Amino acid sequence: MLNQFLKREATIAKPGFNRWLVPPAALAIHLCIGQIYAYSVFNEPMTRLLGISASTAEDWELTTIGWIFSIALFTLGASAAIFGQWLERVGPRRAMFASACCFAGGFLVAALGVQLHQVWLVYLGHGVLGGIGLGLGYISPVSTLMKWFPDKPGMATGMAIMGFGGGAMIASPLSVSLMNYFASPASTGVSQTFLVMGIIYFCFMLFGVFIVRLPQYGWKPLGWIPKSNNNKMIATGYVDANQAIKTPQFYLLFTVLAMNVTAGIGVLGQASVMIQEMFSVASVGEKMAVTAAAAGGFVGLLSIFNMLGRFFWSSMSDRIGRKNTYSIFFILGAVLYVLVPMAGNVGSVALFIICFAIIISMYGGGFATIPAYLKDMFGVKQVGAIHGRLLLAWSLAAILGPVLVNYIRAYQIEEMNIAPAQAYSTTMYIMAGLLIIGLICNLSIKPVNRKFFNE
Repeated sequence: MLNQFLKREATIAKPGFNRWLVPPAALAIHLCIGQIYAYSVFNEPMTRLLGISASTAEDWELTTIGWIFSIALFTLGASAAIFGQWLERVGPRRAMFASACCFAGGFLVAALGVQLHQVWLVYLGHGVLGGIGLGLGYISPVSTLMKWFPDKPGMATGMAIMGFGGGAMIASPLSVSLMNYFASPASTGVSQTFLVMGIIYFCFMLFGVFIVRLPQYGWKPLGWIPKSNNNKMIATGYVDANQAIKTPQFYLLFTVLAMNVTAGIGVLGQASVMIQEMFSVASVGEKMAVTAAAAGGFVGLLSIFNMLGRFFWSSMSDRIGRKNTYSIFFILGAVLYVLVPMAGNVGSVALFIICFAIIISMYGGGFATIPAYLKDMFGVKQVGAIHGRLLLAWSLAAILGPVLVNYIRAYQIEEMNIAPAQAYSTTMYIMAGLLIIGLICNLSIKPVNRKFFNE
């Protein structure tokens, strides 16, 4: 019975189905898997699992824990690339169900790893198994929504992906509350929190599984007439996924996404720790120092801008074009990264927050805009499979971004005796440089040669 329910044929919508029921299905998945963006709230408690009140020599170091986030996002990109064509074949319902099982199962395995203090089990749970859930859940609603909204593809991808950016807004306070509830003199509450969150997320993701639908072949919105296409940057046919990876446009877009993601992902992974170190008591005084609770609020605020940026910028791209939108990301982003060290030097928490709020909105906007960019370049028919392969850029960035932030910071503190508050300046300048590389690649993108098109 379950197999019959999950079949692609059972997902085809009947005449009269309201397409606006599909965005809530996408949000049900993305609000859950977006929890990964709030993972930094677990970092500090997981450095004292044995010491409870303070870290001991046997506890995990912050750099060790930081790999959980990197492995999860690396696996996200890898699984999206591997299973992209499978998803197009079996439909979104089966893929979303598999996502729910893997993502929730990852919490359970990670809870066991914390309980046994075996970091490899946490890597396996949240990193590998949870990462597969992330990859399947991330791409499954995207191509589905673009099929339902051919009139506004940028807005559609924004709806599909903004939930991923907003997941931390729910996960951050939920995680902190659960850890506080389960904390005791013998436990930090992390293991119990993982267990409860796994169960909650599985149930919520099933809501999306039940209501998602695919449009019938040839379906178009009532009253919508496709405009004549005079824009050479928008494809009239489609390119097969296997042919897409043979084009220079694919690799330019790969680099564009990789640079945009690398510049933002390292900050998101260490957002809570970064703001506490740059605005510690030693740096700005007790009155202006950022507490752990305030840092948790900062993570939640970034989640809001991450979410809103995905919808705002992708919708804006329908008006000004994908290429122009990405150019704004890279130029404005580079300027803001240069301003971040200045904010730390003058002790301006407000400037720091404003810079990163805008940066993270464009980081999220880049994710939401890239599927529509791919649709423009290669056509909509296999955009899910092509998008999945392009997300390998996310995998690369998931390793590079946190490594740049974590290890350059550690080197400067341990080897150069630089104060933690000043240890992020070099990294911010490197991030600005990466955005300039992305800008050059974006400006180099031209229409795909007609020889790669199937029709």
